[in-house]
Amino acid sequence: MNRIIQREIEVAFSRHAQPLWFRIVKWVFILGLGYFLWNTSFLWWILGILLIPALCLHFYYRYKTKAWTQSYGMWNYERNKSKIKDNSPGKQK
Repeated sequence: MNRIIQREIEVAFSRHAQPLWFRIVKWVFILGLGYFLWNTSFLWWILGILLIPALCLHFYYRYKTKAWTQSYGMWNYERNKSKIKDNSPGKQK
């Protein structure tokens, strides 16, 4: 289980997982939303509602890439190959 969490963190912070322009737009949007809605009661509702499609997209890509071990769509496995050793039984080294 620890290896799974380490791999998720590795993918989340990979420089190759998302293009630079996408990361910039994403964070500008998130920070802008937080800035404009900070003192309103809508902030947590909107963040909660946006969390649902974000998690659905994450788990869809995780499923299609077989836990980030195959290329799919814009995900390129060769560029994002894990540096975590897989010592599970039955795996070839």
